[in-house]
Amino acid sequence: MQGPNKQETICVHGASFFEKHTGAVSFPIYQSATFRHPALGESTGYDYSRQQNPTREELEKTIANLEKAKFGFAFATGMAAITAVLSLLKPGEHILATDDLYGGTVRLFNSIYSNYGITCSYVDTTDIELVKKTLRENTKFIYIETPSNPMMKITEIQAISKMAIERNILTVVDNTFLSPIFLNPIELGADIVVHSGTKYLGGHNDTLAGFVVTNKENLAEQVQFYQKAAGAGLAPFDSWLILRGIKTLAIRMQRQEENALYLAEKLKAHPKVKKIFYPGLPTHPGKAILEKEAKGYGAMISFEVDSKETAENILRKVKLILFAESLGGVESLITYPMVQTHADVPLSQREALGINERLLRLSVGIENKEDLLADLFQALE
Repeated sequence: MQGPNKQETICVHGASFFEKHTGAVSFPIYQSATFRHPALGESTGYDYSRQQNPTREELEKTIANLEKAKFGFAFATGMAAITAVLSLLKPGEHILATDDLYGGTVRLFNSIYSNYGITCSYVDTTDIELVKKTLRENTKFIYIETPSNPMMKITEIQAISKMAIERNILTVVDNTFLSPIFLNPIELGADIVVHSGTKYLGGHNDTLAGFVVTNKENLAEQVQFYQKAAGAGLAPFDSWLILRGIKTLAIRMQRQEENALYLAEKLKAHPKVKKIFYPGLPTHPGKAILEKEAKGYGAMISFEVDSKETAENILRKVKLILFAESLGGVESLITYPMVQTHADVPLSQREALGINERLLRLSVGIENKEDLLADLFQALE
């Protein structure tokens, strides 16, 4: 059967449509660590689940199809996926990264991989000329988040990728915030895409996962070897949970974006909200680039209020919206980046970016938008 080419259909039916042996519509959980060999030198295609498992394989093919790529790999967490990508580097090599980057990624770059002779510098990747000036002879990766976390900066992936290809540098894009429904970086020239599958792909705040996607066979071979050797592959049950979450990914993204745009427009008019960062607003400097490269704005909003006390009051008073880390689930979550997601980012870097004691980050869920607005406004009183 020819596979679907529309992402909404891929989400629902996955890579295989159904399990070929039994016709099961919900792809089964192959909760087995090992698999029987028919005879010496023969294999069913599965030997040991650290190397490959049918449930994980179905998920990996599905995410590759959604990202319009050839190869996908599922890992235990988003950070495990990023670690797999970093395994492609050698001591003495350099990463040039978006300056406004998830704090856990900064921690991994600065505190872990610096011990192995890999260096990282940070730059505003929305400024292509600045990126060119900051490149080094030993730069091997340009690592992008777009929209960035939490300031929602928009990097032009196609321009960065074109420039990187000319210099034999790999472009890595974290596509967690927009998901494959709204953005496909591989089509724009990126070499590698990573996801925290815990977020929109899973969508229900009930499991952890990470993904690496690429079109390049040589990179895929190296990532696959790392997955097998390091043992960081996603477990069968968690693979099934993410497959189940992906079934509703397209409709969740559409509803969450609708809610986010509504809330952003209302929040910007509130007297206690001094700045708002959402790429769907006409005032956002990256809106035109995003409209050229993506199919949506996403559902992440950051906003700065008038004082630290107001921020603390909001976190204490919200009822429907939950004060919790993470993002991308059906439940709306609000986060205080400077002490939660970005605590490991150096203070001077945080302040330069605007990640201060007045900044809040909102992951908009699928609840009724008027209920969400009422909760925010009562917390702002």
